[in-house]
Amino acid sequence: MLKAGLLERPKKGWLRITARGIEALRSAEPINSKSLQRFEEFREFQKGSGGGDGGGGVTPPPEPRTPEELLEQGYAQHRDSLASELLAKVKNCSPAFFEQLVVDLLVTMGYGGSRKDAGRAVGRSGDGGIDGIIKEDRLGLDAVYVQAKRWEASVGRPVVQAFAGSLEGHRARKGVLITTSDFSSEARDYVDRIEKRIVLIGGKDLADLMIEHGIGVTIVQNYTLKRLDSDYFDEEE
Repeated sequence: MLKAGLLERPKKGWLRITARGIEALRSAEPINSKSLQRFEEFREFQKGSGGGDGGGGVTPPPEPRTPEELLEQGYAQHRDSLASELLAKVKNCSPAFFEQLVVDLLVTMGYGGSRKDAGRAVGRSGDGGIDGIIKEDRLGLDAVYVQAKRWEASVGRPVVQAFAGSLEGHRARKGVLITTSDFSSEARDYVDRIEKRIVLIGGKDLADLMIEHGIGVTIVQNYTLKRLDSDYFDEEE
């Protein structure tokens, strides 16, 4: 329709119907390749592009994107790339550093009381991962059992089931199981069917939480997106 003169682009990212386009809409004839043949501009366009679309209709131009949409898309791509880079770095860190990382994340999220308190409670079992009980809140009104596994392979139901059993020995009703890999569908289904409240945090979720709470990342640049304040320009009569 652009090539036939029914639409025009007054500026980048904008489309506007022309007088010819309004006239075409008012007519009873459908708008397709056949009806657009009456316009010389469209016939010239087809000659240059090697013919019509072969389907009896006009392929619509790509939907123009607003600056906000472009920024949002760019931010999403950057965040996905950062999450992948962050997770790869976590997988290569030492068990001791991984322990510190999880403590920092939990405290920043509001669990474990202080970093000193959480550091005492987490990492006590010495099983190569992180295994311990932390405060659910700063007052210590409830406890959360935490275990983290720096694995490459998917964590299956037997591991999660064993973790649920260990909650009994610690008199804990809630648990958080963190892995740098992921959990099998059987493992996720299992925690949905048991009485204990267990949260499974896979590698992607771990990276997203680290980005959200500023663990292992730093701010490079901030952008403030503003729009026109129409209310400001309302003149009182």
